[in-house]
Amino acid sequence: MTNIPLLRGKNIVLGVTGGISAYKVADLCSRFVKAGAVVDVIMTNAATKFVGPITFQALTHRPVITEMFSLLQETEISHVSLGKRADLMIIAPATANTMAKLAHGLSDNMVVTTALACRSPILLAPAMESAMWENPATQTNLDVLQKRGVHMVGPAEGRLASGSTGIGRMAEPQDILDVSRWLMSRQGPLNGNRVVITAGCTHEALDPVRFIGNRSSGKMGYALAYAARDRGADVVLIHGPTSLEVPYGVKDVSVNSAEQMYAAVLKAISTAEALIKTAAVTDYRPAAFSEHKIKKTQNSMSLKLVRNPDILASVASKRKKGDPLKVVIGFAAETKSLLEYAQDKLIRKGLDLIVANDISASDSGFAVDTNRVTLIDSSGEIQSLPLLTKQEVAEIVIDHLIGILETKSDSGY
Repeated sequence: MTNIPLLRGKNIVLGVTGGISAYKVADLCSRFVKAGAVVDVIMTNAATKFVGPITFQALTHRPVITEMFSLLQETEISHVSLGKRADLMIIAPATANTMAKLAHGLSDNMVVTTALACRSPILLAPAMESAMWENPATQTNLDVLQKRGVHMVGPAEGRLASGSTGIGRMAEPQDILDVSRWLMSRQGPLNGNRVVITAGCTHEALDPVRFIGNRSSGKMGYALAYAARDRGADVVLIHGPTSLEVPYGVKDVSVNSAEQMYAAVLKAISTAEALIKTAAVTDYRPAAFSEHKIKKTQNSMSLKLVRNPDILASVASKRKKGDPLKVVIGFAAETKSLLEYAQDKLIRKGLDLIVANDISASDSGFAVDTNRVTLIDSSGEIQSLPLLTKQEVAEIVIDHLIGILETKSDSGY
C-alpha cells in the first residue's frame, strides 16, 4: 500500500547490518518511501558486503551513511542529528553481534552509535541461525534490551542461510512495516479510546459442509481497523470467516455465525467508546441444523429460515447517556434506492453516521479494493465521495469518528 497518512513526512532511520537478509531490507525501505516517509539509511561495513549502498540511495534519493565519522552537512554530526530527528529507528537485520553491542553500550559503528543517540522508539528485526538466537548470551541481551524499552519483531521460523530450518529468519518487510506503524501511532488522536469494528460475512450452518452466507470479503472492515489503529485507538476487530491478516496490535475476535457476532459485539462495547459495524451479517439462518450431510434425494428442497438477531438495533436499544459507547457508525450495502434505505437505517437504528454504498457497481462493494460511498450523519448532512480505495474511505470515516467524539466530549455527552 502507498501513501499511508501516519507515515507521511515521518523520519525513519533504517540501520542495516551484516546478514544475508539485508537484501530484504531494500524492499522494506521501498515500502516506507512509497508510504511517504523520509528514510535515512545507515549501513555497517559488513552490510555493504551483501547490498550496495547505491541500492538504498536510489530508493531514498538521500545519501547513505557508511562511515563512522561522516558529516551530514559541514558541521552536522551524523549520529547525533539522525538520532534527534528520527521518529523511529529500525535495525534490520539485527544480528547477534549488533544486539550484543546495543545491550552493552558499545559504539564502534554508525548503526549502534546512532541507536545510542536516538530518543525515538527503536525496533529490532533479529536475524541469525537458530543456535545463535537460542544461545543464553543472545537471550540475555534480548532481555536487557526489552527491559530498556527496545521493541522486537520476529524472528520467524523457516529456512535459514545455512540451509537448515528453524527460528531465526528476519520478519518479512510487511510485518516490520506494520509493527512500525503501531509503534508510531500510540499518541494519535484516538489514544485512550477503544473502537470495536465488525468485518466480513457470517456463515449460517445448514449441515457440516454447507452454509448460508454472502459475498463480503471483510476488506472494508480491515481497512478501518488499520486506520483506527494508526490513529492510536485500542481496536477490537470482530470478524467472520476471512483470509485477511489482522493488523498488528489489534485484538482479534473470530466468529462464524450471526449469533456469535451478536454476543461478541455486546460484550466488546461494554468498555468501548465507538462501534463501527461493517460486517455483512446474514439476516436469516436455517431453523434446524443437520448433524450429517444432507443427501441429494429429490429434485428440489425447501428450507425453513429464521431471523438472526439485529446487532445494530440491539445496540441502539441499549444505548443511554453516560455509557462508554458514544459513537455508532453503520454501513448500508444496497442494490437500489441507496440514499432512501440508508437514511431510514440511520434513523431506525440511532446511528451517528452511516456509510452507504451501491454494491451493484462492479468497482464498488464486495471483494474489490475500491468503494464509492455516501456518508450521511445524524443531522442529515450528505457527503458523496468519488471512487476511492477502501483504505482511503476508511481514513475519511475515521476522520468523522474523531470529529463526532470531539463534539460529544465538548458537549458533555
